Amino acid sequence: MLAALCAAVLAGGCATGQPRPVLGQELAEAQTFPYYRVYWVGPRFAGYPITAADGQKGYIATVGDSVYYGDCVHGKGVLGTGTCQLPLQVTTVIYRLHANSSLGPQRNTVIRGVPAVVYDEGRSIELYSGRMAIDIFSDTFAHAIRAAGQLLPLNAPGSASGDLPAPVFCPGLSGPMDAHLQKVMKNLPRHACQQAQAAVAFANSLS
Repeated sequence: MLAALCAAVLAGGCATGQPRPVLGQELAEAQTFPYYRVYWVGPRFAGYPITAADGQKGYIATVGDSVYYGDCVHGKGVLGTGTCQLPLQVTTVIYRLHANSSLGPQRNTVIRGVPAVVYDEGRSIELYSGRMAIDIFSDTFAHAIRAAGQLLPLNAPGSASGDLPAPVFCPGLSGPMDAHLQKVMKNLPRHACQQAQAAVAFANSLS
């Protein structure tokens, strides 16, 4: 897995020197990704440059498209005793219904106006927007929540201010939801959660 991660983030991903900025051609390919909006947090994040970006080449629908920041300089890399953990990775993937219970201890919340779940001791956040799940993987909660506030489209017009587009599906949240989140879920476009609940009830009635 470590070798795969190093390959994914290219030379900067698990290097012991300073991370190289992403090549212009590589970034241009990500900026023209044709299938859906890909999110990032700009060319730099918390002092770390963008060091790799996926594009259409080698795209796998179930994996999504990712943007990577920094390397393992400030953590325990391949020469240390830990794993190679980047300061930030932002992955955008088409949402497929799943139960979030598999994420382990988690907290459901609202971030940028959309449902989200915080897990992995706060280092990871999944936000739901449009047809997409936007996954933030970071080394600290501070980085993860900061990144969530700076998300903007890489391959489409948009800014990091204001709310994200509401999801057109009902996220499979697990665990308690506060009143604010319940209201957001209730008012999703086309009453997505009410429709999902009705479909489940109908299927149960048949069985």
